[in-house]
Amino acid sequence: MNPDRDAKADALAGELRRQAVGRLSLFLGAAPGVGKTYAMLSRARELQRQGIDVVVGVAETHGRSETAALLEGLETLPRKHIDHQRRALQEMDIDALLARRPQIALVDELAHRNVPGSRHERRWQDVIELLDAGIDVCSTVNIQHLESLNDIVHRITGVRVSETVPDAVFDRLRDLRLVDLPPRELIERLHQGKVYLPDQAKHALQAFFSPSNLAGLRELAMQTAADHVEDDLRQSQAARGLPGIGLRRRVLIAIDGLGSSDYLVRAGRRIAERRDAPWSVATVQAAGAAEPERQAELDRAFALARSLGADTRVLHGSRIADALLDHAEHDGVSTLVVGRTRERPFARMLNRTLTQQLLRRGAHYELVIISPPEARALARARQRGAMPTGWLRRRDALLAFTVAVAATLLAGLAERWIGLEELSMVFIVAVVLVATRTRMAAAVLAATLCFLAYNFFFIAPRFSLLVLNRQGLTTVLLFLLAALVAGRLASQLRVQVLALRAANAHVTVLQGLGRRLSAAANLAQVLKAGRQALERSVGVDTWLRVGASSDASSGAALAEIDQAAADWTLAHGQPAGHHTDTLAAAAWWFLPLRNGADVIGALGLRFDALPKDQATHARRLAEAMAEDIAQAALRTRLASDLESARVANETERLRSALLSSVSHDLRSPLAAMVGAAGSLANYAAAMSEEDRGSLLDTILLEGDRLDRYIQNLLDMTRLGHDRLSLHRDWIGVDELVGSAAGRLRRYQPQVKLQMTLAADLPAAIWVHPALLEQALFNVLENAAKFSPAGVAIELSARLAGAQLQLDVRDHGPGIPEHERSRIFDMFYSVKRGDRGGQGTGLGLTIAQGMIGAHGGSVEALPCADGSGTLIRMTLPLQQPSAPATPPDAD
Repeated sequence: MNPDRDAKADALAGELRRQAVGRLSLFLGAAPGVGKTYAMLSRARELQRQGIDVVVGVAETHGRSETAALLEGLETLPRKHIDHQRRALQEMDIDALLARRPQIALVDELAHRNVPGSRHERRWQDVIELLDAGIDVCSTVNIQHLESLNDIVHRITGVRVSETVPDAVFDRLRDLRLVDLPPRELIERLHQGKVYLPDQAKHALQAFFSPSNLAGLRELAMQTAADHVEDDLRQSQAARGLPGIGLRRRVLIAIDGLGSSDYLVRAGRRIAERRDAPWSVATVQAAGAAEPERQAELDRAFALARSLGADTRVLHGSRIADALLDHAEHDGVSTLVVGRTRERPFARMLNRTLTQQLLRRGAHYELVIISPPEARALARARQRGAMPTGWLRRRDALLAFTVAVAATLLAGLAERWIGLEELSMVFIVAVVLVATRTRMAAAVLAATLCFLAYNFFFIAPRFSLLVLNRQGLTTVLLFLLAALVAGRLASQLRVQVLALRAANAHVTVLQGLGRRLSAAANLAQVLKAGRQALERSVGVDTWLRVGASSDASSGAALAEIDQAAADWTLAHGQPAGHHTDTLAAAAWWFLPLRNGADVIGALGLRFDALPKDQATHARRLAEAMAEDIAQAALRTRLASDLESARVANETERLRSALLSSVSHDLRSPLAAMVGAAGSLANYAAAMSEEDRGSLLDTILLEGDRLDRYIQNLLDMTRLGHDRLSLHRDWIGVDELVGSAAGRLRRYQPQVKLQMTLAADLPAAIWVHPALLEQALFNVLENAAKFSPAGVAIELSARLAGAQLQLDVRDHGPGIPEHERSRIFDMFYSVKRGDRGGQGTGLGLTIAQGMIGAHGGSVEALPCADGSGTLIRMTLPLQQPSAPATPPDAD
């Protein structure tokens, strides 16, 4: 795979997607009152003068005359009136804006929460719909409303902002304009009453609009704008196949674990701090697992870097300079900080030191080369002729010597018993064998030993290092050169293979973890998937905790000191336990799970029985996996929070609907009953017998009506709590239909019914008679509300396979297709269709619940002639588990 080609393809695809839909221009401010709406309207007037069709969907002037003056000459759509809690409120008319379809729509206050009853809960959702429709949008927003900055804003201001805009909306940006105003000028505007009324301004100055708060929010706004500009430029460069350009200063510190890593981290941090730049620390893993001493130093340096606020990266590649430059280009790094390169044999001759490669190839980067104290001491030791420690390991030297001796013996046997003349190939194979098992230094040693052995034993004069003829001299020199080249190539190939193998194993583990985490639906499943993946990859007992939820390997119990280490990690956000400087006697190693600067949980691995080199690899892998587990845990937490918010909103909606129903539908019969009873109490003596009877009938009818409403509410409560129990008995279909029809005629004598019962109906059905009769009555009563006067309601019953099908049809205006499924929602009631504004809005909901309790279904269907609605109830024909005798059919 070609990463550059893939990045270019992704960038081009993103650019095409942005061009296929509407584009968003955002005016970003640090706080209210900086002039975002004024800037947006000024820009709109400029666009209008250029001949562009601009329409104002909504613009909030907040009583500012200079802002309102900018609306003159701009087409402004009337707002939509929405009734909420007996108040007439106004919102943007998105349907009118979609129908008008301008080139650019102005939609102020992106984070605004719409009035309940609007199509969308938030205004940014209206903007997304406009963008998807191909309409460009200009909007405004303050930095504190950005979702990802919510915690940071809370820490700066002490205020938790509830109206937030998801970061995904910012992905639709074409243009981001920062509207900036220094804190002192904004405070002056507050004093002058240009932002809030005097009382509100005084309170704001004491709370949100303090100078420190405004300075922090202003810095956040500037950083967000700078990040957007840099990301936009990077995507544009990638789409054209050009390398990325880092507009903001970023510092990358490269360490190698060879004695000066901590020094480089501290020095690099000071450089980044002086430049006020983000910084990261990286190392390149060019082979398999590093030596324990080197790996321990890298781990200490990484821990130090993270504690100082840096990001850490482990890069894989056979060429250190290539890996560093590729990462720098991808992350937009401007400054590379490296230590003074440890010179290798022949490095000067070959011009292959790391610093020389970076100087030659990193022309676009500022390269800072730091010479730590250890390097200076090493240089002095080299001047005294001392060999640097670690240049050649004893084990590698022993292998090179052994292979050289074996190759000499093998060459002697081949010459004597086989008659082989090209003995140099035996020694070259030996050098390649050493190079594929060790470092380049051991390969050079093996090549030197094989050269000496070949010359001494097999080149005339034998048993001497002298070469008397020109042909022999050419042979041994060419052999030495071939051995060195072959050893170098084999060593490089080994490094590349080991690096690719390590990177592939690392990526494979993370991909497997990602697949398991993506399938996890809740926090418990995330913790279980993370624990299982860690156990499978690392091979040790694992312990995970996020919040109050935890998951651990079977039999993995934390001792007191282990629990103390876990608590310390949760409290301080730093690793603790085994292989650390905090509670090192613990058997477990604990790593914090983070969401930015916040600690959301901890991960523990039991390392007491694991070899040190394996523990180092396991810690590095666990650190990478911990990030994915933390993000998955945050995803499930966010999903849970969204579900809780949805439930809370639904509960509030149902509460409002219930109060509205109670205030209207229950008070109406009570008012009629009280009025009739009052008339009887005060004027009974003066009334005729007929009038008194009429009032008594009114009381009786309204009492029955009130009883039905209360019964519906009770039935709905039982359905909601799953407390609806069935007491089945045999009842004839004709008896069931007749009872529901008679009850309807008693309450509404003027209603006409046309009933059709199929001849093949069973004599009786095994149901709960009262519940089924109530469900059928609710459907009939609903149909009676909308059937025209004098037109009969059609009720039919027939068999459909092993099910009983009851159809109730009215001849009213019908139900739009998109509302047919919603008419069974609790308290859902509209002016049109088969569920008008009258009634509690519970009748069909209860009918569906009662039929569902019998294992049946209720659905709303259109009629064949296009008028009215057909409500179809389908019931399975069940038999009692114990033998029961159905009633005789007379």
